[in-house]
Amino acid sequence: MQNKTLLITLLSTALLVVGCVEQPKPEVVKVVEKAKPKPKKKYVAPKAPKKNIKLKEVEDKNFSSEYMYPDAKKKETTKIAKSTTPETSESAPIEGSMNNSECIAMIGQEKFDKYSEIYGGSSGALKKCKMLKAL
Repeated sequence: MQNKTLLITLLSTALLVVGCVEQPKPEVVKVVEKAKPKPKKKYVAPKAPKKNIKLKEVEDKNFSSEYMYPDAKKKETTKIAKSTTPETSESAPIEGSMNNSECIAMIGQEKFDKYSEIYGGSSGALKKCKMLKAL
């Protein structure tokens, strides 16, 4: 028994001594490679989603084209106004005979005074009245 314990202690001390002894380190040779230019990445479109999405049907009971497309009527009225411009040019001599009293009756004294101040005289206010009457 003593032989076994002696043998175990000798082996463990021998391993301890061998492990503690400094061993030569292998030399590491670094290989330097030349840097290669990276190729430019081309744009790749993303893949389509895998889910099949189905749209739900919606019942729209309160649809109003007047609400959804308010500009539609405005465009029609401008076309009508453009088509009537030749008629107003024929009636221009009649409008030329407008005087102050007719203009005041049409737009009111306050607006007439305001337009005469803005446009520099009653002739400017008369021109404004003629424009308003043409519309």
